[in-house]
Amino acid sequence: MRKKNNWTCLLLILAGIVLGGFVGSLFPNSWVNFGQTFGLTSPVILDLGILSITFALTIKITIASIIGIFAGIVIFRFI
Repeated sequence: MRKKNNWTCLLLILAGIVLGGFVGSLFPNSWVNFGQTFGLTSPVILDLGILSITFALTIKITIASIIGIFAGIVIFRFI
Protein backbone atom coordinates (compact mmCIF):
# COMPACT_ATOMS: atom_id res chain seq x y z
CA MET A 1 0.00 0.00 0.00
CA ARG A 2 1.46 3.34 -0.98
CA LYS A 3 1.40 6.49 1.13
CA LYS A 4 -0.64 9.42 -0.15
CA ASN A 5 1.16 12.68 -0.70
CA ASN A 6 -0.12 15.76 1.17
CA TRP A 7 1.01 18.02 -1.67
CA THR A 8 -1.36 16.17 -3.97
CA CYS A 9 -4.22 16.86 -1.57
CA LEU A 10 -3.33 20.56 -1.41
CA LEU A 11 -3.08 20.75 -5.20
CA LEU A 12 -6.50 19.10 -5.64
CA ILE A 13 -8.09 21.44 -3.08
CA LEU A 14 -6.62 24.50 -4.82
CA ALA A 15 -7.80 23.19 -8.18
CA GLY A 16 -11.27 22.72 -6.68
CA ILE A 17 -11.27 26.31 -5.42
CA VAL A 18 -10.21 27.67 -8.83
CA LEU A 19 -12.70 25.55 -10.77
CA GLY A 20 -15.45 26.40 -8.29
CA GLY A 21 -14.72 30.10 -8.69
CA PHE A 22 -14.81 29.68 -12.46
CA VAL A 23 -18.18 27.90 -12.31
CA GLY A 24 -19.49 30.62 -9.99
CA SER A 25 -18.44 33.32 -12.45
CA LEU A 26 -20.26 31.50 -15.27
CA PHE A 27 -23.55 31.81 -13.34
CA PRO A 28 -23.40 35.28 -11.71
CA ASN A 29 -27.07 35.44 -10.66
CA SER A 30 -27.32 31.84 -9.43
CA TRP A 31 -27.15 30.41 -5.92
CA VAL A 32 -23.71 28.91 -6.64
CA ASN A 33 -22.20 32.40 -6.80
CA PHE A 34 -23.58 33.37 -3.38
CA GLY A 35 -20.78 34.02 -0.92
CA GLN A 36 -18.76 36.40 1.18
CA THR A 37 -15.78 38.60 0.32
CA PHE A 38 -13.32 39.68 2.96
CA GLY A 39 -9.83 41.15 3.15
CA LEU A 40 -8.28 44.54 2.50
CA THR A 41 -10.79 46.49 0.43
CA SER A 42 -8.39 49.36 -0.19
CA PRO A 43 -4.72 48.54 -0.72
CA VAL A 44 -2.02 49.60 1.73
CA ILE A 45 0.70 51.59 -0.03
CA LEU A 46 4.26 51.84 1.29
CA ASP A 47 6.05 54.68 -0.50
CA LEU A 48 9.80 54.83 0.18
CA GLY A 49 10.65 57.50 -2.37
CA ILE A 50 12.40 55.39 -4.97
CA LEU A 51 10.30 52.29 -4.30
CA SER A 52 6.55 52.00 -3.89
CA ILE A 53 5.00 48.74 -2.64
CA THR A 54 1.28 48.02 -2.67
CA PHE A 55 -0.24 45.35 -0.42
CA ALA A 56 -3.75 44.00 -1.02
CA LEU A 57 -5.49 40.70 -0.34
CA THR A 58 -9.13 39.86 -0.98
CA ILE A 59 -10.66 36.42 -0.61
CA LYS A 60 -14.07 35.51 -2.03
CA ILE A 61 -15.65 32.32 -0.75
CA THR A 62 -18.67 31.11 -2.71
CA ILE A 63 -20.88 28.04 -2.63
CA ALA A 64 -19.25 26.84 -5.86
CA SER A 65 -15.75 27.05 -4.36
CA ILE A 66 -16.87 25.09 -1.27
CA ILE A 67 -18.31 22.41 -3.55
CA GLY A 68 -14.98 22.42 -5.42
CA ILE A 69 -13.08 21.89 -2.14
CA PHE A 70 -15.25 18.89 -1.28
CA ALA A 71 -14.83 17.50 -4.81
CA GLY A 72 -11.04 17.80 -4.48
CA ILE A 73 -11.08 15.94 -1.17
CA VAL A 74 -13.30 13.18 -2.59
CA ILE A 75 -11.01 12.79 -5.62
CA PHE A 76 -7.98 12.63 -3.31
CA ARG A 77 -9.56 9.85 -1.25
CA PHE A 78 -10.15 7.72 -4.36
CA ILE A 79 -6.68 8.05 -5.90
